[in-house]
Amino acid sequence: MSADLELATRTLGDDGPRVVFVHGLFGQGRNWTTVGKQLAEDRHRVTLVDLPNHGHSPWTERLDYVEMAELVAGLLAGFGEPVTLVGHSMGGKVAMQLALRHPELLRGLVVVDISPSVYPLAGGRTDDPDEEASPFAEFIEAMQAVDLTSLSRREEADAALAAAVPSDMVRGFLLQSLVRDGVAGGGGAGGRPAWRWRLNLPVLARDLAVLREFPDPPTGAVFGGPVLWVAGADSTYVLDADRPRMEELFPRVRLVRVKNAGHWVHSEAPEVFTETVRRFLAQVER
Repeated sequence: MSADLELATRTLGDDGPRVVFVHGLFGQGRNWTTVGKQLAEDRHRVTLVDLPNHGHSPWTERLDYVEMAELVAGLLAGFGEPVTLVGHSMGGKVAMQLALRHPELLRGLVVVDISPSVYPLAGGRTDDPDEEASPFAEFIEAMQAVDLTSLSRREEADAALAAAVPSDMVRGFLLQSLVRDGVAGGGGAGGRPAWRWRLNLPVLARDLAVLREFPDPPTGAVFGGPVLWVAGADSTYVLDADRPRMEELFPRVRLVRVKNAGHWVHSEAPEVFTETVRRFLAQVER
């Protein structure tokens, strides 16, 4: 991954303390738009980041948490002031790696439904030894199986994904990365729309196992700033067994479990999530 690779970003708001959002696997910065707009109305500058191989950011030859953290750190360093960094799932691991390596760049940290732990095939876990494997590999396989050359409408892709991705919410989330560029075959009345995935599916498929890891931080590394740890009460991504390691690396962490929410807590309980982040920002920005 090139150190000078430029990440795609979008900023909401013109002034105030900066809050930076980093998405999870299959996501993009736009996933945070609703929350970002509300924080911008509270006089924050909100920057939404597309990680490599997602959204409008460049594709790379591999996935690597430390390298992604360094890319985001380079972005933050250019702001010239500490920020509050919010990361969900994969983005939460990127955010934690950044905090442990470049604590001077952060005012505060919000980690959403992930822990500094190893996950089975990049999925959630339970205390059951017969736990089910993550569906992420099946999601990628289903997206790769969509025949983009014969696709006329997005609804056809939605139908093609339905068997592997039964959740309407998750399917809609994945389809945000399916875009149409011009017309296949050079145009004309009989031409078909030309579709593509913004996701780098071959690299995500090959390196999916990398995302289950949490690389060892530098020896003795601790982030001593304030940390809000948000988990969905119905999610299996944050277990009681994760607390000792989280508190070791982030001694000022506070865990909030959001009722009636799963892994995509900010989408499933947006009002509660936004208010929880607002209160945290009020504390760290005093």
